[in-house]
Amino acid sequence: MDITFLDYLVFFIFVGGVALFGCSFYFKSRKSSAAFTSAEGSLPSWVVGMSIFATFVSSISFLGLPGDAFKGNWSPFVFSISIPLATILAAKIFIPLYRGVNSVSAYHYLEEKFGYWARCYASVCYLLTQVCRIGSILLLLALPINKMFGWDIQTIIIVTGIVTMVYTLLGGIAAVVWTDAIQGIILIVGAVVCAGILTFGMPEGPSQLFQIAAEHGKFSLGSFGASLSESTFWVLLLYGLFTNMNNYGIDQNYVQRYMTTKSTKEAVKSTMFGSLLYVPVSLIFVYIGTALFAYYQAQPELLPAGTPADEVFPHFIVHGLPTGITGLVIAAIFSAGMSTVATSINSSATIVLTDFVKHFSKKEEGGDKKEMKTLYLTSLIVGVVGIIIGILMMQVDGVLDAWWTLASIFSGGVLGLFLLTLISRKPNRAASIIAAVVGMLVVIWIAVMQVTSATPAINGKLAIVFGTTVIMLVGFLLTMLFGKKCKCCCKK
Repeated sequence: MDITFLDYLVFFIFVGGVALFGCSFYFKSRKSSAAFTSAEGSLPSWVVGMSIFATFVSSISFLGLPGDAFKGNWSPFVFSISIPLATILAAKIFIPLYRGVNSVSAYHYLEEKFGYWARCYASVCYLLTQVCRIGSILLLLALPINKMFGWDIQTIIIVTGIVTMVYTLLGGIAAVVWTDAIQGIILIVGAVVCAGILTFGMPEGPSQLFQIAAEHGKFSLGSFGASLSESTFWVLLLYGLFTNMNNYGIDQNYVQRYMTTKSTKEAVKSTMFGSLLYVPVSLIFVYIGTALFAYYQAQPELLPAGTPADEVFPHFIVHGLPTGITGLVIAAIFSAGMSTVATSINSSATIVLTDFVKHFSKKEEGGDKKEMKTLYLTSLIVGVVGIIIGILMMQVDGVLDAWWTLASIFSGGVLGLFLLTLISRKPNRAASIIAAVVGMLVVIWIAVMQVTSATPAINGKLAIVFGTTVIMLVGFLLTMLFGKKCKCCCKK
């Protein structure tokens, strides 16, 4: 069964409806910069929770997790196992900390501990990461849409970027969070429907699916060996733990949502809900990959020979789903990408305003009107730059790997500084700068190793783990050493 007029209709109604709904928040968001960046702390906790969930799930998750499970096993689910621990840390440490600081910027806290250099460093890293993230998501979203609809990739990137940019720019964080919630619900419905159709679409019933999957070891969580060069269970668990600490501890996308609820209690509730919801949903995604493997093992004539693993799920969506459902699932994939891009645009504009414009401007200059102009202009610039990067990335091989490496390099340094403040009450500023440089060198060394060595000694996913740990330890030890030297000098 191929895509029909009904599928196109469902797709366009959903995408167009979400965009118009986002634009409807214009009159609320334009009231003040606080309304644009934090919705003045007025959003319901369940909506913020769904937004946090949707931020977790991008179009990469929707297509990438089934693809990985199809060609491998359930090892991608190990990442999700680390989420409950990271969520507890968020509830106990991160959320009360940011609500106490009462700043919509994730990096205001770093300035208090280390000085403005740390805030500026973290903000620049974040902005560079986000424009690359927007470009990567737009391209990675365009590829499967191109396969499904046959539309030109560059056109998909431009149109998706513009549509998302318009409702994000007009509606502010309220539009982003509410549209996230709707997109998250559709995404879950689409995933559950696909899993159900695959399960009950087996020629000999659901039991055949589990039998085929078990025979091929598809339910395995991976190797439990001690190797650091392979994607073992322990490597993926560490990677997931540190990445999720990075999400909750320093990622502006999440920190900004902490400030959109009415209280710390509501922020904790929404974070627990959104984060823990990702665990069973990600399990559905890896199950879909396993179900696809069994489905096409039992009916090999339905899958063209040589189809790459990442294209098996898109093939099933187009040819294996009932009319109308195909349009709904494609809309879910599309909306997952829009959600991620919208979040990056709004949070980047917020960082430019709070960490740069406000810092270097006198309070009486321009007031709220100037701040709103800054937010609108920055949202426009970030969106356009993201679209351009997405088009340029069409020439790059291995876009996803390039994105992961870049994100690991930037986040490892910033997360290390943040955690240093938790293990050392008064970290020495000179020590922290040295530690950040040493940690970044370690991360870059691991990243370069992935490119230059056929068999790297350390798995690239561990870059954030090693970089963060080195910064914490070096910063802590040097702070103690500098402190002792200072005491000795004072005695003399």
